[in-house]
Amino acid sequence: MAARPLVARQPNERLQALIQEAGCSNAGLARRVNMCGAEHGLDLRYDKTSVARWLRGQQPRGRAPGIIAEALGRKLGRTVTIDEIGMANGKNLASGVGLQFSPTVLGAIEQVCELWRSDVGRRDFLSGSSVAASALVEPSRDWLISSPDAQVGRTAGPRVGLSDVAAVKAMTEALTQLDHQYGSGHVRPVVVHYLNSVVSGLLAGSYRESVGRELFAAVARLTELAGYMAVDTGQPGLAQRYYIQALRLAQAAGDRAYGGYVLAASMSHLAAQLGNPREISQLARAAQEGARGRVTPRAESMFYAAEARGHALLGDARSTQAVAGRAVEAMERTTGEEGSGDDPVWIRHFDQAYLADELAHCHRDLGQADAAARRAEESLAGHPPTRARRRAIGLVLLATAQVQRREVEQACHTGTKAVELLGTLRSNRGAEYLDDFQQRLEPFREEPVVREFGARLDLQAA
Repeated sequence: MAARPLVARQPNERLQALIQEAGCSNAGLARRVNMCGAEHGLDLRYDKTSVARWLRGQQPRGRAPGIIAEALGRKLGRTVTIDEIGMANGKNLASGVGLQFSPTVLGAIEQVCELWRSDVGRRDFLSGSSVAASALVEPSRDWLISSPDAQVGRTAGPRVGLSDVAAVKAMTEALTQLDHQYGSGHVRPVVVHYLNSVVSGLLAGSYRESVGRELFAAVARLTELAGYMAVDTGQPGLAQRYYIQALRLAQAAGDRAYGGYVLAASMSHLAAQLGNPREISQLARAAQEGARGRVTPRAESMFYAAEARGHALLGDARSTQAVAGRAVEAMERTTGEEGSGDDPVWIRHFDQAYLADELAHCHRDLGQADAAARRAEESLAGHPPTRARRRAIGLVLLATAQVQRREVEQACHTGTKAVELLGTLRSNRGAEYLDDFQQRLEPFREEPVVREFGARLDLQAA
């Protein structure tokens, strides 16, 4: 009988070399790792024996490799990656890619680039993944308590300048407009390939501190856009990963305001789509707290509107009314001196029409049909034709309110307009709204106008 071959771990020579370069003892490194972990809220209890095991080839789990790299980097006075310490073998990523709020900037770069590579490669664990409510809320806690990144500049790789950052911003704006008009089904593959082929190279380049902050801010926006596009193509588990990484990139940029936006506009809306109302309000309140004093009234309005959505889904009319009132008051301040043109580009789209859209959702979920119809009509009046998906959703909201008022014929007429507009888009989100509307028509299924509407849908789907 042949002997079973033994598979031995390979000594971690990279880690050994760095420890020698740093002039650290095994006990000294363990102490530094424990202290660094404590700063990130981790109770690590490594000792010299732990370090000896790492040197023999054992790899610690979870966030530990990133903490070890950070501790060594501080001792050496430069950035150190988990690849440099010999712990980037991929096992710690697996299906958890993109789900961590990395404790280090280098860890964040590695994680978001791995997410983009996995997405382009259509890894099965990404497309088939579901969303856990806790995994939406936990990164918001990390964002709230994490210390600002002291340094993001790099001195390795091709030089990156402000012109490169400007190109990423311009690409983001162009892709956003295409997405609004045609839906994410047409645009998302372009975004993901651009992130993986161009933007990953910029992050791995060499840049001054000020350029690095600008670069991380621009990449955070494009990563958030890719997350929204994952929602619109029916991939909420993938969207969650993009949103977490956008939040971490915003932290590296030193942009608390945009981090709040990712929580309130992106993660909370994902929670709403998935029917997790408590998480909606939690995420919106985390945005308000974490970005307090650093946002314009327009952003405040959006943060409050997001919280109101959560209260409405819970059936709490009183809290919804109170928070929605704050959203309206903040929006009113955008037209006065306090809101004079200093809004960052990422919030400028949130105008009276968008706020009316959010409030229409609240009234719909509370069963307040008249108010829902008024707000839906207000949003439709304010959204230009280029916001085709948003107009389609507004039409479905109006049709839903009409059903709630038992104006079935008018509802089907409005719904038909929505169907026509959605026919010009590739948007899973729009289709979900239409499915919800059809379910609301079910009690009236025997009426001729409802049968005719159903037949129209069947014909379009054929």
